[in-house]
Amino acid sequence: MFIKSIALDFFRSYTHLSMNFDSKVNVLYGQNAQGKTNLLEAIYLCATGRSHRNQYDRDMIHWDQNEAHIQILVQKKYGTQKIDMHLKKNSKKGAALNGVALQKLGQLLGTLHVVMFSPEDLALIKNGPRERRRFLDMELCQLYPVYYYNLQQYYRLLRQRNQLLKSIQRKKELMDTLPVWDEQIVDIGIKIIQARQNFVQNLNEKISPIHSHITGKKETLLIQYEPDISIYDYEEKLKKNRRRDVEQGNTSAGPHRDDLSFWINQVDVRLYGSQGQQRSVALSVKLGEIELVKEIIKEVPVLLLDDVLSELDQHRQYYLLDYISDLQAFLTCTGVEDFIRQKFDSSTFYEVHGGTIKKVTS
Repeated sequence: MFIKSIALDFFRSYTHLSMNFDSKVNVLYGQNAQGKTNLLEAIYLCATGRSHRNQYDRDMIHWDQNEAHIQILVQKKYGTQKIDMHLKKNSKKGAALNGVALQKLGQLLGTLHVVMFSPEDLALIKNGPRERRRFLDMELCQLYPVYYYNLQQYYRLLRQRNQLLKSIQRKKELMDTLPVWDEQIVDIGIKIIQARQNFVQNLNEKISPIHSHITGKKETLLIQYEPDISIYDYEEKLKKNRRRDVEQGNTSAGPHRDDLSFWINQVDVRLYGSQGQQRSVALSVKLGEIELVKEIIKEVPVLLLDDVLSELDQHRQYYLLDYISDLQAFLTCTGVEDFIRQKFDSSTFYEVHGGTIKKVTS
């Protein structure tokens, strides 16, 4: 799949933009705060229904406007799909697919599949577990819409259970209703744990040869899924923790506390890996993610590379550029180095300045 065109109205720094893009690598260059990341954010938003920056919808609307609009045409094997995203300052965003309004944003998932790689992802290993859970969830939601709905239901039940725990502090007789909520949350929680477990297992098969190649066959990489709770004693552990949960007003166990660990040659990279090793792991994970997506959806996802080349050494830069030459990628950078010009056709370079994008013709 690839993006044929993008139109933006009052999105971030863009007042009006209408662009066609190449089906391979598109290099977007310009100084900081000119709008490069904003374009990638618009693409990511249309693919996942949310911003990768975790911002409020109103923050994505041009400062002097009340609404913003994004339209993307996606070419897939079976035809062209049109995605429309409408943002409003005072109400929830809406989306349409091929001109038909969607009742839920989850219906958009799978239309445009993207893999995003940003400097923040280079810190995936050393950041907190929330970032690693977010990585798991965003990919699983794109691959399996049912996972998206299960995840939504889980967090809805989690909020309701936590509210009940606080109510029990005031009314002890409500404790009798807790097993009903536990039964529901266990049922959904097990589905989430199993989906994450299968995803990590499949991802490991993809990243192993990639990481071996990046490191000259000197390192073997393994991702380990660390569920907070076993599917076999989930209900029993919730029951055991009830008194503590009531005292704290919070659910102390479940997939909302899961984590990942990364092991190079049986050494925990989070604790003992060098910065170079951590960046190699992040690169391997993202490239493995692409391979896994290709296998599952039988299409090549769109890759969004937000200023990551400057964070990688020359060896990893060349490996990444070689890898992406046969898929559509949007690559942002502040300046175009000679090795980038030599690698890609000059017709795919775009200069971004002050919320405008100009195709470079020479």
